[in-house]
Amino acid sequence: MRKQRVVLGMSGGVDSSVAAWLLKQQGYEVIGLFMKNWEDDDNDAYCSTRQDWIDAVSVADVVGVDIEAVNFSSEYKDRVFAEFLREYEAGRTPNPDVLCNAEIKFKAFLDHAMQLGADKIATGHYARVRERGGCFELLKAIDASKDQSYFLHRLNQAQLSHTLFPLGELHKTEIRRIAEELKLPNAAKKDSTGICFIGERPFREFLNRYLSFRPGPMKTPDDEVVGEHVGLSFYTLGQRKGIGLGGSKHHRSDDGNHAPWYVARKDVATNTLSVVQGHDHPWLLSAALTAGQVSWTAGEPPMNGVLHAKTRYRQADVPCSFQVRDNGHFDLHFEQAQWAVTPGQSAVLYDGEVCLGGGIIERADTAD
Repeated sequence: MRKQRVVLGMSGGVDSSVAAWLLKQQGYEVIGLFMKNWEDDDNDAYCSTRQDWIDAVSVADVVGVDIEAVNFSSEYKDRVFAEFLREYEAGRTPNPDVLCNAEIKFKAFLDHAMQLGADKIATGHYARVRERGGCFELLKAIDASKDQSYFLHRLNQAQLSHTLFPLGELHKTEIRRIAEELKLPNAAKKDSTGICFIGERPFREFLNRYLSFRPGPMKTPDDEVVGEHVGLSFYTLGQRKGIGLGGSKHHRSDDGNHAPWYVARKDVATNTLSVVQGHDHPWLLSAALTAGQVSWTAGEPPMNGVLHAKTRYRQADVPCSFQVRDNGHFDLHFEQAQWAVTPGQSAVLYDGEVCLGGGIIERADTAD
């Protein structure tokens, strides 16, 4: 009987390397696919593509799988990067990892894998897929500290039905242990902390190359100008570092020190950046939000009612009341006001361990 063929995205990192070994242990025929998604600055100090490819090939040799490289950089530029820049120019803060998963890793990559005769594709993401009553559900990973379902919430039934997540049932410590036992050449390699294509490069300097920027006033809620921003695209809501303002006579924290400044609002029409002092300023707190560009793993929205949501990746699920609008967008109302809810980021809905999908935050209602 023919083995099922799985095409695995291999990045050169430890997670996808161990995933290759696990899939082989489970009896699959495994083909590794190394995706090159970015080539504007291949010789840049921050671009690790060459080393990542060497690591991926070395691992494939040890594990005993074939590997090939595929270049998706033009698809990446059209589908992910162009949208990324459009969002920044509109004053929002996009999440390229969400878009990259939906458009590249589970679309361009899936299409290419099917041309290679794949029965399934696999990645080193920390998540799980479960089939229940003919419907495929996206579940959180067993290792809550590594769960990546937030970034995968735009996957649909067709994509989930073809996808395996070999690491979903394991903890990261176990992955590292397996890599060391197998003596994988990248067993001690650090996890990548950079976002999708940008890597760990200086972000402002990177954006500088692609966005036109216009300095403008930095104002307090009282309309007092306290400084000048370098361009709205370079700031995100809740940002504290790199604003360029020290303490102020206006507001002192409880211990008598000058309270830190935070970015609270961006007004593209007037090119104004609003800043506030104190982590719990009302302008930083939102009791409700509206999201669009929705995507539901089941193909349709959940019933209106009480669910849990994340408005940013590194956040515990928080209870909320969910309501679909007539236009398909949805509203969330939170029991406790949420901090720095940011247009452009994803609001992702959960029912227990099941990730239901979500949308892009369009508006957040602040507490003032």
